[in-house]
Amino acid sequence: MRHATIVVCDPPVRPGRELMLIDLSRFRGGLEHLERTFEPSAFEKDADAFRVVAPVQVAADLRKDTQKVRLVGRVTTALELDCSRCLEPFRVPIDSKFDVLFLPPGANTSDGKGEQEVGDEDLGVSFYKDDTIDLGEVVREQFYLALPMKPLCREDCGGLCPVCGKNRNREACECQAEWVDPRLEALRAFRKSKS
Repeated sequence: MRHATIVVCDPPVRPGRELMLIDLSRFRGGLEHLERTFEPSAFEKDADAFRVVAPVQVAADLRKDTQKVRLVGRVTTALELDCSRCLEPFRVPIDSKFDVLFLPPGANTSDGKGEQEVGDEDLGVSFYKDDTIDLGEVVREQFYLALPMKPLCREDCGGLCPVCGKNRNREACECQAEWVDPRLEALRAFRKSKS
């Protein structure tokens, strides 16, 4: 009988990705200041609802106290989104502050208690693994938090014509976009026959 060996490998690190990892074993304690700049190409384009179009600047203070690590800082860049009305791309400047407390992986166990309630103080808590913090994940989280609920290129965006599909911001169309409830069509036909 033959036995198969399964080898589990970590995914390869993309170029520039290794700069986003913070090695906590290098920090002995106290306060340290970090400043890093990442090129837009360091962030995946296909998985997100946005595209990073300017260098990402991160300035943060890292405070390590035995097992707890607190990261307080700011991220600035520009993202490109598609307008939800006209589908044209537009830029959104990002200037977001963050304050995240990182705990070791064993701190999130419930000690056999089953489910635990998450309090307000737990919302800013993340967990690090192998003495490493992924700064890229912190930055990406800030991008998502800064995105508008309904991305619009401008407040008065005309959107696309529902009949012909023209962008109403660029050109006018003569389409009549009158919607008729199909459930009331029989009543409309009846009224026309009476007149």
